[in-house]
Amino acid sequence: MIKKYVWLFLLFLSCFLSSLFSFQADPRIEISSLRYHTHPSFTRIVADIGKLREYNFSDLLSPDRIYVDIYQAKLNPILHGKTIPVKNNYLSQIRIAQKTTSTVRIAVDIDFKKIKRYRVWHLFDPFRIIIDIYPGNSPLKHPPVKITQPAKPAKEGYSMVRQLGLGIQRIVIDPGHGGSDPGCIGKKGAQEKDIVLDVCTRLKKLLSSKKGLEAILTRESDIFVPLENRTIIANQKQADIFISVHANSNTNKKHYGIETFYLNFSQDPSVNETAARENATSTKNISEMKEIIEMIVKNSKIVESKELAENIQKNMTKCLSKKYKNIKNLGVKGGPFWVLIGGEMPSVLVEISHLSNLREEERLKSPQYLQRIAQGIYEGIIEYIQSLGKG
Repeated sequence: MIKKYVWLFLLFLSCFLSSLFSFQADPRIEISSLRYHTHPSFTRIVADIGKLREYNFSDLLSPDRIYVDIYQAKLNPILHGKTIPVKNNYLSQIRIAQKTTSTVRIAVDIDFKKIKRYRVWHLFDPFRIIIDIYPGNSPLKHPPVKITQPAKPAKEGYSMVRQLGLGIQRIVIDPGHGGSDPGCIGKKGAQEKDIVLDVCTRLKKLLSSKKGLEAILTRESDIFVPLENRTIIANQKQADIFISVHANSNTNKKHYGIETFYLNFSQDPSVNETAARENATSTKNISEMKEIIEMIVKNSKIVESKELAENIQKNMTKCLSKKYKNIKNLGVKGGPFWVLIGGEMPSVLVEISHLSNLREEERLKSPQYLQRIAQGIYEGIIEYIQSLGKG
């Protein structure tokens, strides 16, 4: 009988300790590998992390060094205080240490006078952080200054984009319609496909002049691109944001104004009318409706798309109002637009004016008006990037 009670007690104790330790499981990822290789044209340093972790990097003078802080991480005992000597004339050693109980720091001792540039980036599957250092005959006069500003919250809080400190580098711009699909046609013959290509070309030029940004058009001439292919292009190009530009139309010829849309469902009749017109060239069938609805429901970029749309709409309105009277701000709305479905990045559709309105058709034929539209969209994109703590 005593043996039975002892066995029960030990069983209870085992369960209790097991639950206690599982409850206090260490959330930090263990780092056990730090390696480097000097190639003929650069040195690459790799920290194998294994799981996604937030990190930050910068550089310091006297002595010159680059550092990377990895959060929610701990060092394997074999790496505690480890120093790896490096034999080249611009990099002397790599150090790794437990900076705090939950932060690991990698420091690279370097001579900034002997390097052109460096970059810190990451890869997935498995997650690893990479430091590339490029020597050269054009030394940095001083280490690159990295001003870090935390992202501002979107109106609906901190999305995953903002929590992870992600930024914008590549922008895909989509001139609506094209080729056999002219889009809307004004009473005096202006065609949507020509107008939006003009605006998008101007926008690309503005974005490309901004250091650190790359702009790509889904079409650069008068060709037809199927609706469903436009976000596929953006995904293939690994775009960070997608901007589709259109000119609107309305059965009421007195109706005018500019508006911006993001992907969502809508009960607004005017939005649904616009969606029906813009989706007219879709090749999808009713049998695919369930799959299409699921794609909209699963869209995880709604918060950021809405934030981007609001920045563009505000700046486009402001830019046009400085020069032109009767600029009507029709606001930002969600709508089921095919050209936005399937995008793996924040995506918006901009309706730059109404071709069905005589005054706005006349303005859309003016290079000055189109330039101001492009400038407004550009300023909206830049303001959005800055809200992410970048740019």
